[in-house]
Amino acid sequence: MSVENWDEFRTAFHVAKMGTVSGAAQALGVHHATVIRHIDSLESRLGVKLFQRHARGYTSTEAGLDLLKIAQTTDDQFSQLVSRIKGRGEKVEGELVITSLPGVARLMAPAIAEFQYQHQDLYVRYVMDERVLRLEYGEAHVAIRAGLPPQEPDNVVQKFYSQAFGLYAHETYLERYGRPDDADLTTKLRFVALDNKTSRAPFMIWMNENVADDRVVFRTSDGEALAEAVIAGAGAGFMPTWRGERTSGLVQLMPPTPELESQGWLVTHVDLHRTAKVQAFLKFLKAYAKDMEDLPERYSA
Repeated sequence: MSVENWDEFRTAFHVAKMGTVSGAAQALGVHHATVIRHIDSLESRLGVKLFQRHARGYTSTEAGLDLLKIAQTTDDQFSQLVSRIKGRGEKVEGELVITSLPGVARLMAPAIAEFQYQHQDLYVRYVMDERVLRLEYGEAHVAIRAGLPPQEPDNVVQKFYSQAFGLYAHETYLERYGRPDDADLTTKLRFVALDNKTSRAPFMIWMNENVADDRVVFRTSDGEALAEAVIAGAGAGFMPTWRGERTSGLVQLMPPTPELESQGWLVTHVDLHRTAKVQAFLKFLKAYAKDMEDLPERYSA
């Protein structure tokens, strides 16, 4: 395949992904006429239609969908290669991509800022997403995860910190609905929970086993939003004990237990684990988290 042919396949991939010529042109940084020329040339060379043209854009044919699948894999592999090449430097510099659940940001942002202060040639991207980013494709250098141990192959998984969780309700909620006896908590309380019932969070596993669906009146995809809903009086919900103890008006209804404890994990891909910037960041985080109980007190305000 010539370089020109590769450009045509790459153009077709972006048209299939974006659905429009203008979107593909913007993503590739070329004129829309170049996109059309590449598609026409590729279809002529292959002898098959890759797209159905219509007023709102381009829709992939069966052949176009096949191309999209293969091109996506190729694009992922190139992204992985670029990330690995970027990570091979001996200096702590360049881009460092860190990912975690949104609810960890309050603890992690100060740590990341301090690490960047110590390494000012470093550019940080902190991606907070419920989706598990694929380290094997170079989507992140370091993942901070919680719950059960991550099981993806070729990853290096290390313990980071343990976080206790308790069940809390705000005084506003208790004034409106009353406080049930401890034996009736699961059947009388209105609960706030995560929308993802398959979440690995220990408190969600506990809720799935002990709380009926009709008792969950408020669901959210984000742990931070869950805490805010509890504080607003929407219902009772689980949150880290440091947050519950330091938020005015919250009442602990169920104390932390070992089964509700959430273990934090540092996850890296084996190909990037030994790079200078990843090793430096892991070493920094481990030292920073030795007294994790003090972190929330410093940064909960």
